[in-house]
Amino acid sequence: MPATPTPTPRILIYLLRHDLRLADNPIFHDLSRISRSSAYKTTASLDPPSPPICHSPSPPKPPTSARHQKAYEASGPALAEKLGVTHLLPLYVFPANQIEVSGFISEDDSGTSKAKSPYPEARSEVGGFWRTGPHRAKFIAESVWDLKGKLERLGCESSVVTRVGLMGDIVDNIVSWYSQQRQGEVNGKVVGIWMTGEEGTEEAREERDVRRVAEDEGIDFRIWKDEKYYVDDAHPFLGGERAAHQRLTHLASSGAMTAYKSTRNGMLGLDFSTKLSAYLAYGCLTARQVHWAMVDFEAGTGADGFGVAGYGRGENEGTAAIRFELLWRDYMRLCARKFKRSLFDIDGFRGAEGAESSNAADDNNSPQPPKRWKYVDRSSGLGDDPAKTREALLRFLSGTTGIGLIDASQRELFLTGYTSNRARQNVASFLASHLGIDWRLGAEWYESMLIDYDMANNWGNWQYVAGVGNDPRQGRVFNPVKQALDYDAQGEYVKAWVRELRDVDLGEEEKGHVEVEKLMGLFQAWRLDSVEKERLGLTGVESVEHPLIRIPFSVTKSRGSDGGSSRSRGRGGSYRGRSKGQGARRLGDMDRAARVGGTY
Repeated sequence: MPATPTPTPRILIYLLRHDLRLADNPIFHDLSRISRSSAYKTTASLDPPSPPICHSPSPPKPPTSARHQKAYEASGPALAEKLGVTHLLPLYVFPANQIEVSGFISEDDSGTSKAKSPYPEARSEVGGFWRTGPHRAKFIAESVWDLKGKLERLGCESSVVTRVGLMGDIVDNIVSWYSQQRQGEVNGKVVGIWMTGEEGTEEAREERDVRRVAEDEGIDFRIWKDEKYYVDDAHPFLGGERAAHQRLTHLASSGAMTAYKSTRNGMLGLDFSTKLSAYLAYGCLTARQVHWAMVDFEAGTGADGFGVAGYGRGENEGTAAIRFELLWRDYMRLCARKFKRSLFDIDGFRGAEGAESSNAADDNNSPQPPKRWKYVDRSSGLGDDPAKTREALLRFLSGTTGIGLIDASQRELFLTGYTSNRARQNVASFLASHLGIDWRLGAEWYESMLIDYDMANNWGNWQYVAGVGNDPRQGRVFNPVKQALDYDAQGEYVKAWVRELRDVDLGEEEKGHVEVEKLMGLFQAWRLDSVEKERLGLTGVESVEHPLIRIPFSVTKSRGSDGGSSRSRGRGGSYRGRSKGQGARRLGDMDRAARVGGTY
């Protein structure tokens, strides 16, 4: 009898972007619900260069709680089953417009040269920085490979397929390959292309390009809701879902989650903040998972945190503060959805069509003119020299401004891909308000360097601090000397990252007695006396002798209840100061300032 022909594989392409996880992933969940009887028992045999494919994951285990049972029963038949999906092709594209891909081009036969890349260099629009720096590129690769390993351990004959280029072109190429015939039979039939929606303009363009391919070929195209957010229900960590859940477990079991409210303004160490932002940005973890982990801790039903202060005692200051940060993250995402392209414009949300009039007024509801900035390619008409602006920008980026807190943060960022929430606020204010330089250059630099870069949070919060975003004030002006005194009272953070200042004499440091007056020399090295400069080999060093700005700031002995500012530090008593254009009211607003770049 003639052999029964093998049915043509019906393939679903799942385009992965910022959803690099298996758990709490709605697309993988839908695929897991395909009944065994509707799936083929063997994977289609495909020769290179076709992408390998794998069977849909096994059906899920029975729900373990009433809440999950209700959701499971209400979900109805799997959408993938309605399409008759028999095989899954998970595909991750390293986007050539965001990640420099020339390194993927192979050498010619002689091994001496490479073909020219068909794509422009992946550089930012204003500053020409690499869109994705080395730290985030490594984190992305780790996250992709972690998911690849998870799928392989499910028993698939393959897992995540990776490609380099532009998503629309790659999908078109894959669909065309499957439609070709081989020995009288087609390689396979792509019946669906699914992806998770994003808010960015580039991401929306990807979705349009893929939709066009699907519609031209009569393929089901579906954009799934992005469910890694909250409302929608050095960084020494590896990327990936496994590492994300290990970190979440640690936060509960170590007590760091409970203490978060009191530690979140720290600058050194692993547990002053959650360090979940990168995992959330790339969808290795969802805000929903963070929320329910905290619910289990608060209710005393979770396996993690037993015996830790606050376990089983309901919501505490720490867990409430984490939820607040998740809400702030969602808020910036909604701003990106509303204002779209103006997220990247120099005038920000304030200049967007339909922006509320209050965005263009100060605290007294007086209309404010558009802010004017210094540019690196032209004069703004304020008598500024673009050459000097470029020089100042280079010193800002390289951490040689002469302001200890700013230089420490910029060097930490460059070397590790991470810097604290408090430091980010000060860096953004320094560039936008103290130097008056185009704030987009800072946002682009953070996009290039940050591991936890998130489009909406990074650009929205830079606007917020620069005074062109959703805030009635025109800029959050920080005094980085006062901020350093508040949050780096022993000078440990500046000394950790600014090598040339590590040996500055601060008094009896081993006994915890740091003299505030001497701290001023650490926070602004131009204030060191000539003997100390000579001892440290700093005489003639440009960042010491010629800082970009000199911030007037005085330290006086306490005079009791004199209406002075803030807390006393060390032996110096109270302190007060203001930089140019900065009033006392601004100094009092610092603790309510924006969160820059999405860290928490």
